[in-house]
Amino acid sequence: MIERHEFLSDSYVFAQPIAEQIWKAKYQYKTAKGPVDHVLSDTFHRVSRALTVHEAPQDRERVAAEFHHAMQDFRLIPAGRILAGCGTARDVTLSNTFVMRTIPDSVDGIMDTIKDAAKTMQMGGGLGFDFSTLRPKGWVVQGLDCPAAGPLAAMDICDSVCKMLVTGMGRGAMMATMRCDHPDIEDFITAKSDRTRLRNFNVSVMVTDAFMEAVSLNEEWDLMWDGQIVRTVNAMDLWDRIMQQTYDTAEPGVLFIDRINDGNPLNYLETISATNSCAEQPLPPNGTCPLASINLAQLVLSPFRPEARLDLISLRALVGKAVRLLDNTLDVSDFANDAQRQEAQNKRRIGIGVTGVADAIIMLGAVYGSAKAVFLIGSWMQAIQNAAYLASAHLAAERGAFPAYDAEKHLQQPAIQALDPAVREAVATHGLRNGTLTTIAPTGTISMFAGNTSSGIEPIFATEYTRTITRPNGRKEDEKVMDYAVWLYRQIYGADAPLTEAFVTVADLEPRDHVRMQAAAQRWVDSGISKTVNCPEDIPFNSFKNVYLEAYASGCKGCTTYRPNAVTGSVLSV
Repeated sequence: MIERHEFLSDSYVFAQPIAEQIWKAKYQYKTAKGPVDHVLSDTFHRVSRALTVHEAPQDRERVAAEFHHAMQDFRLIPAGRILAGCGTARDVTLSNTFVMRTIPDSVDGIMDTIKDAAKTMQMGGGLGFDFSTLRPKGWVVQGLDCPAAGPLAAMDICDSVCKMLVTGMGRGAMMATMRCDHPDIEDFITAKSDRTRLRNFNVSVMVTDAFMEAVSLNEEWDLMWDGQIVRTVNAMDLWDRIMQQTYDTAEPGVLFIDRINDGNPLNYLETISATNSCAEQPLPPNGTCPLASINLAQLVLSPFRPEARLDLISLRALVGKAVRLLDNTLDVSDFANDAQRQEAQNKRRIGIGVTGVADAIIMLGAVYGSAKAVFLIGSWMQAIQNAAYLASAHLAAERGAFPAYDAEKHLQQPAIQALDPAVREAVATHGLRNGTLTTIAPTGTISMFAGNTSSGIEPIFATEYTRTITRPNGRKEDEKVMDYAVWLYRQIYGADAPLTEAFVTVADLEPRDHVRMQAAAQRWVDSGISKTVNCPEDIPFNSFKNVYLEAYASGCKGCTTYRPNAVTGSVLSV
């Protein structure tokens, strides 16, 4: 019986070819003289050593060994920017997630913001913009007596800049947001109907509680600029336009922005109006956050057996290592400008997430989206949240709380009040080293790197499938891969053993299964969750709209769906 994989040696052989390809293409450190990382262990050694340079001299070797051990068996996986850039000579950031400054409503302000964005993308960061601060198209520009080009014109410029920034760290990725009461919201909603436009952007509408109430009551809704009502629309009609567009093209996503701000433990310091490119990290202007994921698929004891369970002791220990690793990352990383560095140091945000959730659920014999699976993901995230806060409190005792910490205000936040009593006591005694601690990123590439575990909290796409990958030379090729849980099951029971009923895939699930899982996890996550609710192509439009209403009613901070359509292709195929 296999309890878990052996500790990886320097001669580790990747279980699936795509994992080794990912390592060579993304994370193996190479220079013009040739490889610096010759084997996988070299990569982990490079990262773990570089992340301990600010530790006390007597602690460096011990802490580096702890980081190395946690990474080497794929239980703790730092995000791609850390794996690729840490300990190299490259001028790169170690954070995946950024939100740009509040865009000033002027030519100089727009262009300065785009310049900073270009530098951030060039260093490897994905980023977001709130375009709500730009005056509507046609609004008169004082002093010039000419009409403004509007927010979408600025988005086009950003898209062009992003298009040209192709580096060894990968292509830039961006998120554009706009408030639901901006006069150009209807143009924003349909901006990507043109298949050639804004291809480097994801787009999301910031929906307020007041708007959702107006929708439910079928009331009128004011579109405003500079304190003036520009025009009035019917709230339900505007909601239907959002829904119809995403039904047809999978965008825009919806961000429940008031819930994001209400649930932000730092809401006494900031107002959030944008997210990073994949929406898991709502951030203030100039905000940034390094990421790492706990691989739950590597923590299941006695997988596929009646006594299967998650190793909670190891889980809590790994979370403690992740807190220290990411806190160290903030002091090692480069940033594109001083405002980003200052924001990172002042609040010390980190984002500990999970991957391999669906695989772990399968190993415990549960069906994704079932009551048991919902309970499991909620209990696991609760354990992670408490362990992260306890570790951050202990780190604050050692290094000091994050500079912007206000004990009285922070301790009143719902996220703190929901913690276990002993953890709350530790926070009250020592403060917190980090302003936010948990998030759930999509983890697509690092999950494949770790043996093709299921991504983030997503279900498995298929037991075996073909993935279109882009080679370093830009050529696209198809690669057959097997889900990690399937691969492990085959190792234990043989290649011909029939899979259990727990091996459900995206095609087997209803949209409500996705929403239940997202809502259960969100209760115990400080920031956001990158999650796609897959919908069948023939889902009725009214049922499709109900997915978003269910997401709102169940406490999600946003909702993104995918329904097969003619505008967007598919990266994965069975």
